[in-house]
Amino acid sequence: MQHYTQKQTFKWILASVAIVIMALSLYFSNQLVKSISIDERNKIQLWAKAVEKRARLVKITSELFDALKEEERKKAELYAQATQQLIKAAPEDIPFILEVLKNNTTVPVILTDEKGNITAYRNIDSTLMQHSSSADSILQLMKKANPPLVIKLYGAKKNYLYYKDSRLLESIHLVFDSIIHSFINDVVTNSLNVPVLYVNEDKTKIIAVGNIDTNKINTTEKLQQQIQFLSSQNKPVEVDLGNNQKGYIYYAESPIITKLRYYPYIQWIIISAFVLFSYILFSWARRTEQEMIWVGLSKETAHQLGTPISALSAWLDVLKSEHPESAVLEEIEKDIQRLNVISERFSKIGSTPELTKGNIHLIIENIIAYLQSRLSKNIVIQFIPYQEDLYAYVSKTLIEWVLENLIKNAVDAMDGKGLILVKTGVLQNGYVYIDVIDEGKGIPKHLFKTIFKPGYTTKKRGWGLGLSLSKRIIEDYHKGKIFVHYSEAGKGTCIRIVLRQKKR
Repeated sequence: MQHYTQKQTFKWILASVAIVIMALSLYFSNQLVKSISIDERNKIQLWAKAVEKRARLVKITSELFDALKEEERKKAELYAQATQQLIKAAPEDIPFILEVLKNNTTVPVILTDEKGNITAYRNIDSTLMQHSSSADSILQLMKKANPPLVIKLYGAKKNYLYYKDSRLLESIHLVFDSIIHSFINDVVTNSLNVPVLYVNEDKTKIIAVGNIDTNKINTTEKLQQQIQFLSSQNKPVEVDLGNNQKGYIYYAESPIITKLRYYPYIQWIIISAFVLFSYILFSWARRTEQEMIWVGLSKETAHQLGTPISALSAWLDVLKSEHPESAVLEEIEKDIQRLNVISERFSKIGSTPELTKGNIHLIIENIIAYLQSRLSKNIVIQFIPYQEDLYAYVSKTLIEWVLENLIKNAVDAMDGKGLILVKTGVLQNGYVYIDVIDEGKGIPKHLFKTIFKPGYTTKKRGWGLGLSLSKRIIEDYHKGKIFVHYSEAGKGTCIRIVLRQKKR
């Protein structure tokens, strides 16, 4: 008992140390990951602020572009008004109006009559306007670019002034488009490898996406789920590019941080698996070694018993020839036979016993008859058999050994005084059972399995191998079960053996 207690204490100490080591490893790993996560989160926040500043810059550029475009429209309107006034102007006003028309050196304009015939143009390459096809093409482009300005002439007649953006404004427009494209690319292909989703104001259309599997956003429902997921990690960046172009940039932490976040737990699982595997391997090696020692010891014991048993048998034959009717010699013969049984038991340890169909009731009656005459008169063993004979495939010698161990343990549990019941029956699955019931001290519930482990004993003498050996015989050799069926402190214990009725 003391050895087992020390062993259990040692196991608990080792387990506690292992838990502390893993806890410390998990703690420091978490701290490291937390530190890296905070550092990267700060970088992401700086990146987000940079995106916001660039968005504001793009918005300012857009507003400037819109202002220039509006300015050119005003120039076109002024040109149209000057043309209209030129027709109605007094002679003294004509030089001023012509100066206004002359000052338009940037905005390309085409003047047409009501039928669409080109009557005049300005700031357009004259070589292009000499060919009707190219002139019509330019006119069509202007019609698509801006609505015409109406010039009222005398009566109900009208002219129409078409215009488009100047070359300067077109160049600025190209630069603005380049800025927008560059802005989107910089957002998507960010240096932090952050998953990014850029959507429109309604959050229904994807403008750009980076570091996100497109299969996760290929439907409206999946897109909304992804937006919700990214929103839970970071507040979206609002992008206002002006000209009613607004959008939102959603982003998450980088994949490396996500991996690092789960790393401590994966590390803990791997360490636990390694410790568990090592423990199982060590336990298997230890059990194998113990088994080899136990088998060797058993066979050596059987071998050592063989010589004195043979000698005693020979001397008994001599004595019986001289005293053929001696009662003492009959008892000696029974004990010699018992020694032969014990020797046979030890010799079968380590080898697979041959199982034969045996009458369980007859085996129990024989072992009770043998033990009853050798136990104290204060011990009563009562057998309550099943209503009919029960048979099972067993090794008679080894089953007798198990029953003898259980009955002797029951005697010890009752301090040599009380009633021991041995009952048999049949379970619903067809297995037979043998119950050995005593009126002893009882066994605490937490020790129900422990009592079958090698070395466990509450006696001052003994190695604590009886129940361990019984478990090996029943479960390993007979493929049955042996366990504490029930026990109550101060009232007794029931140990149950379950055996097969059919041979496998």
